[in-house]
Amino acid sequence: MNIWDAIILGIIQGLSEFLPVSSSGHLELVKALLGVDVEGGAGLMFTIYLHVGTALATVVVFRNTIWDVLKGLFSFKWNEQTKYALMIVISMIPAGIVGLFFKDYIEKLFCGNVILVGSMLLITAVLLFLADKAKNTDHGVTIKDSFIIGISQAIAIIPGISRSGATISTSVLLGIDRSAAARFSFLMVLPLIFGEIAKDIIDNESIAENTDWTMVIIGTAVAFVVGVAACKWMVKLVQKAQLKWFAYYCIVVGAGAIIWQIVK
Repeated sequence: MNIWDAIILGIIQGLSEFLPVSSSGHLELVKALLGVDVEGGAGLMFTIYLHVGTALATVVVFRNTIWDVLKGLFSFKWNEQTKYALMIVISMIPAGIVGLFFKDYIEKLFCGNVILVGSMLLITAVLLFLADKAKNTDHGVTIKDSFIIGISQAIAIIPGISRSGATISTSVLLGIDRSAAARFSFLMVLPLIFGEIAKDIIDNESIAENTDWTMVIIGTAVAFVVGVAACKWMVKLVQKAQLKWFAYYCIVVGAGAIIWQIVK
């Protein structure tokens, strides 16, 4: 991996983690198109820290909300902040179950299956179109909503299904306010990301010794900077019901990937 690979992958992670186009799907396509191994060997640590970059971007963008929730939790009283934290925990349950019992099967999906990625991007496009057409989006997230949104997050483990696209679309279709939908979508994944990052780092200490940390730092920094901008942009687009443009993009990329694989 060279510096340009690190920059390109950092940009892709920073954009696709927040924009509804599937970061896992795009990384799979990059591997297939450029022959860059971002999963095996030393590349694994690089991938882990790309997610550190976008996770920190989420923390920066929603720092006020996160601080407010933490203050509410440490008041040790049942309040709106405590309820919000509980809903985030509930939203994690479906993905946690899938990760615990279907880990081996999930790993098989991340093997350069371009047709799968392309097909799932087309499904993502349908979800985004439906979200833009949703009406009566005026209430906050409820405990029941949080579990349903969590199911969408679990399904989005499949490469090509955008996590943010699936969770935001589901939220909006449930009638949740668009700003609240975007905020909950980005915050609900933070505990899962940081937990997975910590586990991966502990499990792969030996790999860290052989990692090119210069490339890791560059990729992480790029993912963070691009991620901050992409996160803010995405919130504005959700508020304005402008997700259809990403639906068009997913159709083009998804169909193109399928055709490319068939011709190849």
